[in-house]
Amino acid sequence: MQSIKLPSKPPSSPHSILNLSFRIFFSAAALFAVVTMLLWAFVFTGHTDIDAQVLNPLYWHGHEMIYGYALAVVAGFLLTAVKTWTGVMMPHGYKLLGIFVCWLLARLSWIAFGMGIVVAGNSSLLLYVAAVFDVVFVASMAYVIFRAVLQVKQYKQMGILAKLALLTLGNGLCYWGIINADMNTTKIGIYSGFYLIIGLVLTIGRRVVPFFIERGLSIDMETSEPIKLHSSKTQDIASLVFFCAFFISDMFYPNKYLLTVTALGVAVIKIVRMIGWYHHGIWQKPLLWSFYIAFLGMCLSFLLYALQPWLGYPHSIAMHGLAIAGVGMMTLAMMTRVSLGHTGRSIHQPPKTVSVMYGLMVSVFISRVLLPLVDMSHYLMWIMVAQSAWIACFVLFCISYLPMLARPRPDGLFG
Repeated sequence: MQSIKLPSKPPSSPHSILNLSFRIFFSAAALFAVVTMLLWAFVFTGHTDIDAQVLNPLYWHGHEMIYGYALAVVAGFLLTAVKTWTGVMMPHGYKLLGIFVCWLLARLSWIAFGMGIVVAGNSSLLLYVAAVFDVVFVASMAYVIFRAVLQVKQYKQMGILAKLALLTLGNGLCYWGIINADMNTTKIGIYSGFYLIIGLVLTIGRRVVPFFIERGLSIDMETSEPIKLHSSKTQDIASLVFFCAFFISDMFYPNKYLLTVTALGVAVIKIVRMIGWYHHGIWQKPLLWSFYIAFLGMCLSFLLYALQPWLGYPHSIAMHGLAIAGVGMMTLAMMTRVSLGHTGRSIHQPPKTVSVMYGLMVSVFISRVLLPLVDMSHYLMWIMVAQSAWIACFVLFCISYLPMLARPRPDGLFG
């Protein structure tokens, strides 16, 4: 007698925000972007109890923007996208909550450290706590992705897993450097994490941006043909080679000729790629032109890296340009687009506030990167304007998107 296979039980979670990772991690990342920038404004103006002998306040800011904010968005995106790529269900419900709590406890420990809170007479104890939870957070995320990739034999995703492993190593170097009062090791951990995140953004962006443009425009109104964008394998390899060389040059081998050639190489390749992706119809769709503006800002930032040794402006201007465009604008564009699609809402009718959010992020770039180039005498003011625009941008995201991220899908499906 043939046995009857019963249908599998549909997934469920105690609250909609725990259905898939993008809901809770995007929500937390946006809230954290506001909180950490507010705290950074106090740190930057000297209203903090951070001991500069223990940790350079600039590194406190850098660590939390990279390993706090950016990694939260990466977790939200990857633990959702891998389900789509592989068909394997990702953590949801209490399992997802467990991964998220590790991220949250690490962030609370860093905030407490930044506020000068001392536990058991030792300010460094908070960093040990943060280190443990940060490692568990990334390790658990990497484990579930690796398990899914292995299950369906999608070995092409191993590059993403390698970046997650290197990010864990970079974060470990940060903690090692801080605990041992080795600022050079801390700097390596911060910068390696930053460039690994940029590498991850370039890898994921190369996959999803053409897809989003194709889905967002569908038909070319002039030719009535479906829009199909192509990516070149040669460009992929050249981009990887130049970016790795740039990474090594900027961090370990500060030769101005090598830095200029490699940074210029990355910029040129990305510009050629953007030309291949271009379609005039994107300017009618904020969810599309936001990605294009993000890539344009990254290209401009690589050009700033190339020119910096010759024109003598601060290295941090080029670095912040890459951070604002490659992390700030790109993650904002990703969160606003993914949140609509995966909550069952139309990607063709985003909230009217998205254009304002993108405009605010562009103003962050202008104020933090471009205006200091022409008027360094008001540097502090430009930074404060950029901080204010960043905070306003993510407050607006929270108002517009947190309600939909916390509610069930309108079509009643799980997701």
